Amino acid sequence: MGLKGEAKLLRIFIGESDRHGGRPLYEAIVLEARRMGLAGATVFKGFMGYGAHSKIHTAKILQLSEDLPVMIEIVDEEAKIQAFLPVLEGMMKEGLVTLEKVEVIRYQG
Repeated sequence: MGLKGEAKLLRIFIGESDRHGGRPLYEAIVLEARRMGLAGATVFKGFMGYGAHSKIHTAKILQLSEDLPVMIEIVDEEAKIQAFLPVLEGMMKEGLVTLEKVEVIRYQG
């Protein structure tokens, strides 16, 4: 699979405890992106953050780490990302989704 030049970067911000279909939401999103043939996805776990509810989530040793922030990045051509968005919308109850233009310099398997 080749991907080069202009593409889209989809960023999804959710909580570690968010679930879909009995599994972690981040896992369900990555598996669905793979099933739909998107070029790739990566999940990042945050150490600290807050979202729409303004509740701080942290991994500090003295505080119980609950629902740490998770970010998923998916890069592919615009048409594939646009086709994935309605599926993603059906999976998420809350969170933040952003989309931006990127230039792919190198992508090789």
